[in-house]
Amino acid sequence: MKILVCIKEVYDSPETLVFDESAGRVTFGPHTVFRMNRYDEYALEEALRIRERLSSAVVDAISVGSPRVSRIIRRALEMGANHGIHVQTPGETCLSAFERAHLIASAARGRGYDLVLAGVMAEDDMESQVGPLLAAVLEYGCATGVIFEEISADGGRVAVEREVEGGSRECLTLALPCVLTIQSGINTPRYPALSHVLRARSSELECIEASGLAAPPPTQGLVRILPPAQGRQGEVIEGAAVEKADKLIRILREHSLLPR
Repeated sequence: MKILVCIKEVYDSPETLVFDESAGRVTFGPHTVFRMNRYDEYALEEALRIRERLSSAVVDAISVGSPRVSRIIRRALEMGANHGIHVQTPGETCLSAFERAHLIASAARGRGYDLVLAGVMAEDDMESQVGPLLAAVLEYGCATGVIFEEISADGGRVAVEREVEGGSRECLTLALPCVLTIQSGINTPRYPALSHVLRARSSELECIEASGLAAPPPTQGLVRILPPAQGRQGEVIEGAAVEKADKLIRILREHSLLPR
């Protein structure tokens, strides 16, 4: 069985981002730290657990982005992935979910993957779109928000439970190949073993230029980012307890919240 895990690089904290009001863009500051999307860590861990149950399984990790993204691909190798694929884009290219899905599909097509896993969403944009779009492009079945999975004995199907609204779960059986987006809590991602860390340092990543992959023209583009509108300033009431009570009653009456 061949398993592909889609991982994404995200910033660690929004506090290090810089908002350029003149350009309407958010850029990364000098102290911005990047790491693997935590939801994708659960997807990778689930792939590794499948490999432990099926000794013949192979796990590949793929990510799209600038040269800096190679670090999180090596992190996937450190956790135990067999092979890393980097779809390299020039600089800090802003990609939509549609573009990411098509680039991953172009790189994955023809490799014979039986199962594609991804996190249920990315922490930076929270769109939850790449997994379902990837399934549509590859013409695979898809289940989102998966909290449990089990491969059948013959390796031709996967039984899943997915979270739905109201705290309920939906049970499905999908024929392979298919795409699953993994919800947090399905497992506990492992710490890298020393042997895997040493192997990851010397492993050569497969780099594919995004410009060489077949992808349709963008269907959307980022026009501008605006900060949220400022709300009204609050008022702090000073003075002794009786004075503050009198002031509060007066304010409430002025706003017709108490009878005069």
